[in-house]
Amino acid sequence: MSATPSLKPEYDLIIAGGGTAGCIVASRLAAADPNLSILVLEAGTPTEGQMSHIQPARYLHHLAPTASTVRFHTANPTPSLGNRPFITPCGQCLGGGSSVNFAMYTRAAASDYDDWEQMYNNPGWGSKDLIPLLKKAETYQIKKGALNHGDEGPLKVSWGGKYMNIGQDYLATARKYDVNRNPGDENTDLNDLVTVNTYGRWQKWINDKNGHRSDVPHCYVYGKNFPNLHIVTSVHVRRLALDGTKATGVYYTWNKRFLPDADSDLHTVSARKLVLLSAGTFGTPGILERSGIGAPEWLAKIGVETKVNLPGVGENYQDHNVCFVPYATTDDADTLDFVLRNEPDLMDASVKEWMENGQSMMAHNGIDGGVKMRPTPDELVKFGPEFRKRWDAYFAPRPDKPVLWMGQLGVLFGDPSTVPYGRYYCIGYYNEYPAARGHVHATDKDDVSAPTDFRCGFLDDMADVRPLMWGYKQTREISRRMAYFRGEVPGLHPSFPEGSNAGLLTKADGPIPFDAPPIEYSEEDDKAVEAYQRAFVSTAWHSLGTCAMKAREDGGVVDSKLNVYGLEGVKICDMSIPPGNVGANTYSTAVVIGEKGALIVAEALGIKL
Repeated sequence: MSATPSLKPEYDLIIAGGGTAGCIVASRLAAADPNLSILVLEAGTPTEGQMSHIQPARYLHHLAPTASTVRFHTANPTPSLGNRPFITPCGQCLGGGSSVNFAMYTRAAASDYDDWEQMYNNPGWGSKDLIPLLKKAETYQIKKGALNHGDEGPLKVSWGGKYMNIGQDYLATARKYDVNRNPGDENTDLNDLVTVNTYGRWQKWINDKNGHRSDVPHCYVYGKNFPNLHIVTSVHVRRLALDGTKATGVYYTWNKRFLPDADSDLHTVSARKLVLLSAGTFGTPGILERSGIGAPEWLAKIGVETKVNLPGVGENYQDHNVCFVPYATTDDADTLDFVLRNEPDLMDASVKEWMENGQSMMAHNGIDGGVKMRPTPDELVKFGPEFRKRWDAYFAPRPDKPVLWMGQLGVLFGDPSTVPYGRYYCIGYYNEYPAARGHVHATDKDDVSAPTDFRCGFLDDMADVRPLMWGYKQTREISRRMAYFRGEVPGLHPSFPEGSNAGLLTKADGPIPFDAPPIEYSEEDDKAVEAYQRAFVSTAWHSLGTCAMKAREDGGVVDSKLNVYGLEGVKICDMSIPPGNVGANTYSTAVVIGEKGALIVAEALGIKL
């Protein structure tokens, strides 16, 4: 018996990458034209029916260093991050990030998409064009007919299977303490594309009816029985097959991590009409560079002849730099620590309830409250002069853009073996639009699995550091006043000088008095907070931008129709195309790129959607 699937020699459309956007394009086109033969090639594994994917709380298992559903990319060490290894995971399974992410429903500001259209000259990519597609993709189970939400789409959005007591405590405390923000209420929608500076309960990509994760494969592909759609997993797409500057197909090898008995040969499959690259922020630049498309100096490093001089390939890398700061809590607090530690009794009970009614903590991601914040004038001073320049140029003219996300996570975000047994929660914060820019480049012309040349750019600019320092101080004040607060976790907070007023409260019987004055940080304390941010900050898994949709002379790789400059017969549709960042987790943007990409590809092929 063959160890590998069989492929036809030719298909109408080849989609290189089976992540969020690629699966959406495949589904929409397969449904629209049953005569169009479509091949999807995915480097990872199938996800159908697997608990690690359909049970939302199990996203924690995809964070493990041994996880086979993600690929880990290690950035080049920089002094800005203490020269430590900086690891960024990305989904590598059918559905990509949609199958492994936190299931946190967060949508961009409307002006993010308007910027794509107006600042970068991409007609058809503004909010007026994309909001209908966001609505088309979802069923907003919380309230029918809600502003900018959909009622009949494949992806379901709800509050999740439980309202955690730790989340309720966070919101009650933050609303009372943070008088500079709007308190909001139980009807507040933080993801209507316009609301900022308001506290509220957080939505989730979870189906309220059965407690399942709303991932793209299970909502768009599995069970649809499209006879014209062929999905093949465990495939590395090495490069494009080119006839001059026209793409005629792809070359691929088997991913021997999942198919150890497969051959090591280079295979090819042809595309009669179009090749669509959808291998993501990390994968798509490598396919282009191994094909001879990119900056000549990078191509020369891997011994590839330049066929199209396109310096933007692999550049413009962006992400969100996040901190989840841990605090000890009580034994009766609702947390997901039992999932992180895989405790059999608690897991079995929670899974049983989930199987019965789709509820319980298994239908949860641990996040029940948060805020997209913009600073007041007084707070802006504390953000420092480095950030002020960025505020004046970028944020001030766009009142719907938040500076930081802040919120609660009901689990220890980290290795449970490094702390005493117990329950923990984190208060998190991240820069919504960091100044940081980096790159992702291939390091081998043949080996797709070779480590990438990856620079994240995190904290190179003090304009990114100052807001995080403020975020630590602000969220710490809120946390210490929460009813469930039982102490700050030593080793996972800043190392303040001995005798400092900012010293850690490592054990507590309860919260500090609500009217206690805020901690005053000395210059030495601030140095400790800054050092902590550099040592502790991590990725939010929100990588984007490495094949940006902007003018070629400005470092762009694709135009507004997703065509790669200098090539024919190939388009790109994934999170590598955003020319600028979005103030949100990136799943919703990947979804709308997939929906928009389906329309663009259909138009190019003469298909009506």
